[in-house]
Amino acid sequence: MKKQFLDSGKIVGTHGIKGEVRIDPWCDSPAFLAAFKTLYLDERGEQSIKVKSRPHKNITLCKIEGVDTVEEAERMRGKIVYINRDDINLGEGVHFVQDLIGLEVRDFDTDEVYGKLTDVLRTGANDVYEITRGGKKYLAPVIDEVVREINTEGGYVLITPMKGIFDDED
Repeated sequence: MKKQFLDSGKIVGTHGIKGEVRIDPWCDSPAFLAAFKTLYLDERGEQSIKVKSRPHKNITLCKIEGVDTVEEAERMRGKIVYINRDDINLGEGVHFVQDLIGLEVRDFDTDEVYGKLTDVLRTGANDVYEITRGGKKYLAPVIDEVVREINTEGGYVLITPMKGIFDDED
């Protein structure tokens, strides 16, 4: 089951004296997180906060409505911020990493099960899927020639592995 509220960053400190906080974004970029007007302080969405944010280098600076002093902002340090999945319009073929973790990875042609997708690594050129099977980890580049289908509803990813990805390859 997909989570409605996705953990997207952590408040790591304050900025200035007027109550702004610094958020280490766990999502695509500081600009992505800065686009939200409402963030949440719990994974059920019961504690919403209105915010005005802007990207700054590799963090997001955020002014929380009602937090007006550095002391009030300091009390926010360490809190995880969440976004509501309904507030995001993802493009076709774009997925939340949290929805990918745990998917079964299978061969596109033979349906052989290679393992579970356990992490998505960001390398710059393209992402890399970490696939775990029997305690061993394998890495598969997220390129069209390898990743053929992603079906989060069906719970699987179909791949055509490149030579050398798995130990039992020729």
